[in-house]
Amino acid sequence: MQEFDYIIVGAGSAGCVIANRLSQDSSKKVLLLEAGGSDRSFFIQMPIGYGVTYHQKKVNWMYSTEPSPEADNKPSYWPRGKVMGGSSSINAMVYVRGNPKDFDEWSEAGNPGWSYEEVLPYFKKMESWQNGADNYRGGDGPLNVSEVSSQLHPLCKNFLAAAQEIGIRLNPDMNGESQEGVGNYQITTHKGQRMSASRAYLWPVMSRSNLTIVKKALASKILIRDKRAYGVEYLKSGKLHKVEASREVILCAGSINSPQLLQLSGIGPKEVLESASVRMIHDSPAVGKNLQDHLGVSYFYKSKVPTLNDQLRPILGKVYQGIRYILTRTGPLSLSVNQSGGFIRTREGLNKPNIQLYFSPVSYSLESPDKRAMMSPDPFSAMLLGVSNCNTSSRGHVRIKNSNPSEHPIIEPNYLSHEDDVKDLLDGVKVLRKLAKTDSFRAVIGEEFRPGPDCQTDEEMIQHIKDTVWTVFHPSSTCRMGPDPKSDVVDSQLKVYGIEALRVADASIFPQLICGNINAATIMVGEKASDLILNDHRAKHEDYQH
Repeated sequence: MQEFDYIIVGAGSAGCVIANRLSQDSSKKVLLLEAGGSDRSFFIQMPIGYGVTYHQKKVNWMYSTEPSPEADNKPSYWPRGKVMGGSSSINAMVYVRGNPKDFDEWSEAGNPGWSYEEVLPYFKKMESWQNGADNYRGGDGPLNVSEVSSQLHPLCKNFLAAAQEIGIRLNPDMNGESQEGVGNYQITTHKGQRMSASRAYLWPVMSRSNLTIVKKALASKILIRDKRAYGVEYLKSGKLHKVEASREVILCAGSINSPQLLQLSGIGPKEVLESASVRMIHDSPAVGKNLQDHLGVSYFYKSKVPTLNDQLRPILGKVYQGIRYILTRTGPLSLSVNQSGGFIRTREGLNKPNIQLYFSPVSYSLESPDKRAMMSPDPFSAMLLGVSNCNTSSRGHVRIKNSNPSEHPIIEPNYLSHEDDVKDLLDGVKVLRKLAKTDSFRAVIGEEFRPGPDCQTDEEMIQHIKDTVWTVFHPSSTCRMGPDPKSDVVDSQLKVYGIEALRVADASIFPQLICGNINAATIMVGEKASDLILNDHRAKHEDYQH
């Protein structure tokens, strides 16, 4: 059996970081296992290409959830990255760190070392911010973050002016001193190409002789002996392989696959393991529990001026923008459709934002989950105003059906099961309508065509929310970090309770969901986890020497 010092399962947003950092020491052998394949395709590297990868089985797990009774009793489609870079290779690239209070709350919940002051150095370490380093931003990290205001659609200025009209402040850097207010979203691109975790952290170090990367390797079990993880079993090309880790196994498979793999390995709630006929190694009641996700609602408006619909729908427009992108790496194909937005509090008494705003100068149908809606905008000039909740009170779970690692687990998000989520989204959509009625927008905005004039009362708006609410693809917290082995899965060092030499490092460890997009925070978790692992082994080495 091949032996390594460290085995990392999952080359996603955190796994890529950890593989890079642990392999810096050439005396340590590092193995990185990834269930998907290469990330070097054109549609991954072209930013707007996520409209294609959204439904591409080759790079995407393409999960479907159980129906949520309060959200029109319908399942939800969850694309997750099954490729080098994980979801950072197929996401919308919006770079949001989260609110400083999020991390202070993590720390206050019994996780020392995770306050905003303590995680800020990792955010700075990981990023190369286009406008250079300051007290809050990093200027020479591996991950390029771009400020793309000069390329944005002119309607973004109308959105920002409309927000200021209703009393929301302009914030030039939502990842700087304060998150609150509206501004243009920053994105993880470099010179018009996607900057995924793989491109940032792995591409530059592929030649390291002590780093082994195995693609299309589906981890099927963590090997455990005497309550200590000593290796991983994985499937590749129909064959079962076993590899050993002399130091640690680090699970970075994401909020669905990490709890799934723990459960397949006999670590999880006793009743789940029994019903799936998996031998229990450690009864860990919280594995797969506490699932949280942000929910979005969009309002669509006709536009009196051309929008991206006019550039991206006609065949000639697509051809022109395609040639422009290939030759110059500029234009709408080099951006995200989420161009402007912000964070607001909709009522008094809140200590941080409860709503995230989105403005996109494009509209598309979301009715057909089997169609690539994002690549087929509506056949008229239109735009969307959207909201998502920052803090979700509804909780779901992930659990295996049986012992087959190739079978998708059961995902129950329980959307809108807590009335606070409905209340926040109702507050949010009322803000959208306020924005649409401002002088700044009135000159360019036409009629609201979804939900439209028939949706006026609170009851009607709530019904529209329940009928149309959709995931904004931020699942987290299924291997929650916290001080209690009964209600949490890992401690503040990211060590799995009850099992030695095993850690989890990805969005599944979030004690609670943060305000905003989760990719930046997940990469930060990768940076901090690397330090925790290295410091741990440094301390053990020193103890040994003494």
